[in-house]
Amino acid sequence: MTINKELEALKAYSCTDRCVLSVYLNTNPADPDTLKGAWKIHLKSGLKRIGEYLEASDDAQEIKAFEQIKKKIMNEIEENAHDLRKGIVIFATANEDLWSVYYAQVPVKTNFYWENHAMTEQLEYMYKAYPEAGIIMPSFGEVRILDTAMGFVRDDLTFKFDPVSEEWREKKKTDAKGRRAIADSRTAILEPGYKVNATTFFKGMNTTIEQLKKKRGWRELHVAGEAEMAKAFTDSIRELPESCIHKNLNNSKSYEIIHQIFEK
Repeated sequence: MTINKELEALKAYSCTDRCVLSVYLNTNPADPDTLKGAWKIHLKSGLKRIGEYLEASDDAQEIKAFEQIKKKIMNEIEENAHDLRKGIVIFATANEDLWSVYYAQVPVKTNFYWENHAMTEQLEYMYKAYPEAGIIMPSFGEVRILDTAMGFVRDDLTFKFDPVSEEWREKKKTDAKGRRAIADSRTAILEPGYKVNATTFFKGMNTTIEQLKKKRGWRELHVAGEAEMAKAFTDSIRELPESCIHKNLNNSKSYEIIHQIFEK
């Protein structure tokens, strides 16, 4: 399910009484407000304030529901503390009708809500700024593609040109030692007989890009590569990309690519 459809489901959810806990937590290690794990204090104090408010209301059922959700959220975050990026967003109910977790690689402003519906406004803003997008990095004989949403990489794919079948095929992500395979040299692919016009060379990826866009729910395409490669690939696809950067990022780490594409 795409995040857009998840948002629609979240906005449609409601209950008679207050039952939904919405958590937005800034865990960005580069933010002064979260230095040395300060986000843990913000998490505990934010949940504590809601708990104190509910205790004052003296509604035993509501307090019980909140405590159940609180425990589950604390466990989720503690178990994944080493994988936290810039922020985390959670929507949850005690009866487990609702449990949505988003680990974001984009800025998150810390907030806590206890309402009869999910407070999605900040998530909607994040999604508008960082929608589902495909980042395409063409190079000689190889095309690396990142499937992203809200700055988070959901998948990292590589397609390699097969000079025998003259087709583009998906390549395994890692080698036998678990390392990401490095692109082949120019001569290994563009030997005599394959030194065709670069735009024509990349046209074989058209169908693959369209299928991925439909399947992954991409709202945007971004292209990055050496000037010749980036321009040729852009000219070979039917849809005009949201951006085209003349910089080879093919062997960069995914978070570095995200920064180059969305945060410059």
